[in-house]
Amino acid sequence: MATKTNVVNHESSASTSLQAVPAEPTPHLTESTAIIQVIERAALNPDVDIDKMERLLQMQERVMDRQAMMAYSAAMAAMQTELPSIKERGQANNGCYATLEDIVDTVRPIMQKHGFAVSFRIRTQERGIEVTGVLMHKDGHREETSMLLPADISGNKNAVQAFGSSTSYGKRYVLCALLNITTRGQDDNGKTSTKASIKLVTPFQAGQIQRLISQCPATTQEWFRGKYGSAVQVPSSDFDKLRVSLSKRAVK
Repeated sequence: MATKTNVVNHESSASTSLQAVPAEPTPHLTESTAIIQVIERAALNPDVDIDKMERLLQMQERVMDRQAMMAYSAAMAAMQTELPSIKERGQANNGCYATLEDIVDTVRPIMQKHGFAVSFRIRTQERGIEVTGVLMHKDGHREETSMLLPADISGNKNAVQAFGSSTSYGKRYVLCALLNITTRGQDDNGKTSTKASIKLVTPFQAGQIQRLISQCPATTQEWFRGKYGSAVQVPSSDFDKLRVSLSKRAVK
């Protein structure tokens, strides 16, 4: 009987010991919880200094912003490993490009998996159409990038068609820039065309060119569209001299 009692007491003690060890909270949750507790105690104090309360609230807001940014960065790093290169199935005068539909259809389920969503803002300005892409994370942090485009009047487009073409191009560009998406030519049974083998500018370089083009006279813009079609189709070998040339022509 004594032996049985000792076994029971030992098991009970072990169980109690396991239950008494709490899981260690993550540092940023501990920091946020501590600030909230201080704010709650201060709110119950009728003699609390209002300025001190405002500083506490500002501190809590900074902590929450930092937590949201950390969550955004971690989710973005995880998502980047899953984003594929998009096939260029669209046809333009100066080569191929990845269509907005192909990009969205490919990245949407991956974005949803990691808590991301994207939206666009379109504004018409005197110098063209500004397209802004906003990448939002479920924990509250967001990043955005904008692109100013002239109306695409190539191919005898009317005003509505020109607006739609520029808007579609802008969405493609800002979405690729936000997600760091790469595109590639389609497999042509092992055959690579001359155009497909040409290395093009990066999305960031295309943005620089597009900003300069939007500041240039109409004649320069027409020349550019006739030669390259769009900023993303500029060969990387032309980037430096083109940037210098457009900078000289840009209206300050």
